[in-house]
Parts: sequence; structure tokens; C-alpha cells
Amino acid sequence: MPNQGSLPTVKKTALPLTLIAGLILLSGCQTLSSLFYQETASHQIPQPETIATHEFDLSDGENMVGAIAAIDSRENDTLPDIARHFGLGYNDISIANSAVSPWTPTPGSHVLLPLQFILPDSPHKGIALNLANMRLFYYPPKQPGKVYTYPVGIGRQGWNTPMGLTSIVAKNANPSWRVPESIHREHAEKGDSLPAVVDAGPDNPLGLYAMRLGVPGYLIHGTNKPYGIGMQISHGCVQLYPEDIEALFKKATVGMPVHIVHQPYLTAWRQDMLYLEAHEPLQKWTKDKAKLKKQVIRQLHEIGAKKSVAVDWEKVERILRRSDGIPTPVLMHSPDITQISANALQLKHPGRFYDQPVIQELKDSDWSVLVARFNDETQAQQLATMLNHQGPVIPARKVQKDDAYQVIAGPFKSKSEMKAAVKRIKMDFEIDAEPLKPRSTSVN
Repeated sequence: MPNQGSLPTVKKTALPLTLIAGLILLSGCQTLSSLFYQETASHQIPQPETIATHEFDLSDGENMVGAIAAIDSRENDTLPDIARHFGLGYNDISIANSAVSPWTPTPGSHVLLPLQFILPDSPHKGIALNLANMRLFYYPPKQPGKVYTYPVGIGRQGWNTPMGLTSIVAKNANPSWRVPESIHREHAEKGDSLPAVVDAGPDNPLGLYAMRLGVPGYLIHGTNKPYGIGMQISHGCVQLYPEDIEALFKKATVGMPVHIVHQPYLTAWRQDMLYLEAHEPLQKWTKDKAKLKKQVIRQLHEIGAKKSVAVDWEKVERILRRSDGIPTPVLMHSPDITQISANALQLKHPGRFYDQPVIQELKDSDWSVLVARFNDETQAQQLATMLNHQGPVIPARKVQKDDAYQVIAGPFKSKSEMKAAVKRIKMDFEIDAEPLKPRSTSVN
């Protein structure tokens, strides 16, 4: 995605919205779409620590699984950390919590966990991938009463993930990445050069596992940048969290069918209730939005007539406008989103979320980098947090100095490691960071 602006070199400034595009390093299959949100209030109802996130029982004829839960945020939490812990992608948690700042949520924010899913309208066989909600469903052939689901990252505009029926044609652990010429050119335009082949390791954007699809050039694979899951970030490949691709890699087999669809509006009949789950169509299908809405409204009419129930059409319109990905009842006098949120299963905070970044103390003797200065503390914290969630991590923190807030990255083990970080910050965030020699800065 083209950048719409950049920060001046190490000056007091406001953080532009386009800086969010720096979350994911532009390498391999990676880039980023735009994301913007604010904050909400909190609830405190102690409840269980766990809930089903990936594996669900599936009854005959059923096409909706899971349940809605919630958790209260704490200091230093981010929505991406919470999302990964509970098997959600950035899209899942951000659109369901549009009033919560993704990178700097207010401690005590009530964060809804949309762990209820309507299955795409496709055969319950092999793998089904719905591009519209960036979610993969796996139907194990020897367990007809089960479905597994994982959030994914998909192709960005101009590099769309292909649709249709294909299959897994090969599986590789610790894959090497042969860099396509198109990606070589893209990086060269940014002043970066890539090798012909990237071996397995932390710099390989394929992660530790890859499954080749029957469509030439396309893979289902892991990632070394997990916080891009739930975004349109790739050059067409399908990416999973490292822990999820490992689980799916062990389950899936060569020859397994893969159905790729784009279904932003999904319906389900469950326990005498009709549900609608709505997502914004991806950019490629924006022109078809009115047609897609008419199709789902026709489906609701047909189900309502068949079941002899009354649909609340004003509520249907509100759900379509909201497009928050939460399956919502649409019959007359059924619960609305406020009631769903209030009745969500409240989970106990685990203390630390799965693989949540822990940033080492910065000492005077360490190599470090002055990334930027801000007048606003929240903007400084947002940039520091985003750096901490790079892949690999660029350790950073917010430091108050005089009447401003600095974002200092480090510690780095050597001058060369520090220079590499400066280059990545320039590539990802379009910021000219200032190298700091050991003992040239201190953190209070």
C-alpha cells in the first residue's frame, strides 16, 4: 500500500495515521492496509480463564460455532496481543471493538472477543477460506463432528489471493524462500536489496511451515511477522500465526481440497434463532456491495418464510451498516449488540498473553536509536508499541524529556545491529532515526 506521508526526521510531531502502515516490514509477502480506532469503558465480572478458540464440535446441519466472550484490558496490553492469545486476527478484534485504541487501550477497557463464527457456504471438506473475514476453516476427514478455525493474513489490493477450488500439492517444513522478481523490484524501489534465496530462519517471511497450493506461486504458510494476521498484507499468499500453521501443517495432507471464497454476509439458523454476520466486502468487491446485500436479504426472507418467523428488517440494516463481524440475532425482540456485549462470557486476565513482547531494560552502555519526539504522550506510546510488535521485534520505549516524549529503540547488541534497526525503521515507518552511541542517553 503506498504511503501517504512520513514523519520529519526526529522532530516533535503528531503521529500521522499513515504511520500505522509501518507495523509490518515490507518483505516477502508483507505489506499493510489502513486501520484506525478509539476507546471504551470497562466491566468487571470474574469468570473462567479459558474458552474454545480453535476447535469446535459441529453437529449435522449446523453452520455456526463458538461463543462471544470478553476480557478487561490491563496496563501495557494491546488488542493484537489479546487477539493472538485467543485465536483472533487484527480484523476480528478491531472491528468488534471499534471504540478501543488497538495499540494503547485504556486499562480496564471492556474488550469483546468475537469467538463465534458462521461457517462459509462451501463444502465441509478439507480447507475452506473466507477472504471476507480472513478466516480459515479446516474439516478433518476422520472427525466429521469437528471443525478447526484459524485467522489468516491475505493478499493486499493488487496482489489479491486467488479464489476458487484448488488443493494442497506439497508440504515443506523449514522452507527456503525464492524471492520473486516482482518483490525484488518492489524492494529495490525503496532502496533495499534482497538475496535470490532467503534460507529458513527468523528473516524468512514464510515462517517454519509452508503448504503449496495448486495455483502456481501461492502458499499457505507461517510468518515471521505474526501481528499482521487479520490484515491484507501479503502478495497473495495465505499466512497464519506460527503456532497455527504448525497445528494445521500436522493435520492437512497433500491432495486435500482448498475452497477459497469471498462471503462478507453470512446467515445461520441455530437453536430457533436466525443470525446474520456482516463484514465489509474487500476492496476488490466494493462495486458488488449492493448486489451482495440483496443476496443476503433474499436469504433471510427465505429462511424466515421457511421457519415461519418474523425478521426485524431495521435491525438487519443496522447490522449491515455496522459490519462488525459479530453473529447477531435478527428476529423481532432478539438481543442487540449492546445486550450481546453485556452478556458475553467474562474471562479472567491471564496476566501475560501468549508471546506478548517483553522489552529488556536499556542501559547507558547499550547501543540505541532516537526514533522520534512527540508532544503527545499517547502518540509516543503508540509508536513504541508498534515497534515492539515488529517481526523481529524492534525493542522500544517511551521516555519523557523536558516537555516532550522521546521514542528510544534498543538495546542493540552491536553497532551493526543498531544500523540494521535504523534501516528497518526507515523502510517500515519512513522515519530517519538517529543512532545513539553507548552512554549517550539514559532512561529515567
